[in-house]
Amino acid sequence: MTSQQARRRAEIFAATGEAGQDGRFRTSATVGERRMLGDVLGAQRATLEMKCAGLTGELALRSVAPSTLSLLGLVRHLTDMERRWFRRALAGQDAPALFSSAERPDDDFDGAVADPAVIAGAWRAWRAEVEFSDRFAAEASGLDLVGEDSWRGPVSLRWVLLHMIEEYARHNGHADLLRERIDGAIGV
Repeated sequence: MTSQQARRRAEIFAATGEAGQDGRFRTSATVGERRMLGDVLGAQRATLEMKCAGLTGELALRSVAPSTLSLLGLVRHLTDMERRWFRRALAGQDAPALFSSAERPDDDFDGAVADPAVIAGAWRAWRAEVEFSDRFAAEASGLDLVGEDSWRGPVSLRWVLLHMIEEYARHNGHADLLRERIDGAIGV
């Protein structure tokens, strides 16, 4: 073996070298359902932040032509998803998407440009939506609370939490490839 110890590809990105030690995945596997869903969603959100850490304008770099996929686009898209499911569907608020519209349905990705104000605004909006979502979920009467979505129809808080975990997990896979393309950083 060389002077550098061989290690798994997935261990390289995490600051500690092991996914279980970086704080994202410390949730007990036996806690109640509501806590578990919230903690797993929180871990997925933290993974997105980790994939974007230390980058500025590079966040707007596209994956490969003709795709408009970028890390910043993912942040903007996930902001709109948080807003849609928690504010509109569950809380019943009149809260249109921040980064896309009927006229420009892909502007969450198309509008992701390397402008410092655009980047700061995207992070500010994402954090505000995550804070709202967490507070809403914590204060809700239970996981069976039902809201209405124009696409899906009736949805429960349980379903929204599961859907958001899936949404983040899928896009964190994209984030893995995007980050590796930017600077070679790889891992969990």
